[in-house]
Amino acid sequence: MTTDRAVTVQDLTAMRARGERIVMVTAYDAGAAALADEAGVPVLLVGDSLAMVVLGHGTTLPVTLDEMIHHARAVVRGAGRALVVVDLPFGSTQGGPADALRSAVRVLKETGAAAVKLEGGRSVAPTVRTLVEAGIPVMGHVGLTPQSVHALGGYRVQGRGAGAADALVADAVALAEAGAFALVLEAVPSAVGAAVAAASPVPVIGIGAGPDVDGQVLVWHDVLGLTSGPTPRFVRAYEDLRGRTTAALRAFAADVRGGAYPGPSESYGE
Repeated sequence: MTTDRAVTVQDLTAMRARGERIVMVTAYDAGAAALADEAGVPVLLVGDSLAMVVLGHGTTLPVTLDEMIHHARAVVRGAGRALVVVDLPFGSTQGGPADALRSAVRVLKETGAAAVKLEGGRSVAPTVRTLVEAGIPVMGHVGLTPQSVHALGGYRVQGRGAGAADALVADAVALAEAGAFALVLEAVPSAVGAAVAAASPVPVIGIGAGPDVDGQVLVWHDVLGLTSGPTPRFVRAYEDLRGRTTAALRAFAADVRGGAYPGPSESYGE
């Protein structure tokens, strides 16, 4: 998709109708948002993965609504035309539709983002409906839902077995019928990803859901090779910025210690 105007939720529907794959990456600050926008990425997700890749937590659970809003403000300032979607973090929606509405209103009013993302299937459909009826665009999230990591017994592939696959299809349809404009589908077998995409009337953006969905999303740090340690099977690093950054910092440190930096060209004269 190429346009000089801001991307809207309706554009994602049009992209799916044209068979155009939707690209989404996470972003957590203005610089990353500006780079992604310059690269033509149409959708930026301020993910609650912020808790892990930026704030250093072991799960997404500790990140607060205030922290999400703080980072989302920066992303909106950096984004030019990209559609900015913000995760509603754990604890901001568990009180039911009224609780979620208060949280979502804060996100849109205080950040300038265009939409929120909400984890869960049929059980959260009433919440999705409440937000949509209030004029708030909602992206759903089914499959592996990281906010439920303890209930799921860890970061496990979901949708295995006929009953589980059918349940995910039912979740996706229920969220779309409640008014969600798109869905994230995480960590499911490729065949289940294809079945959910075929059944869903709205775009399905996969992360570990195989190739037969309507788009793909990855975490910023994973795309750029900034992540340390093991990564999920679905991750493809397109750079080794961790290695290159470490090498650059070591070179800087060596020049400082050896007196090679700053040199004459980096120093002010009289």
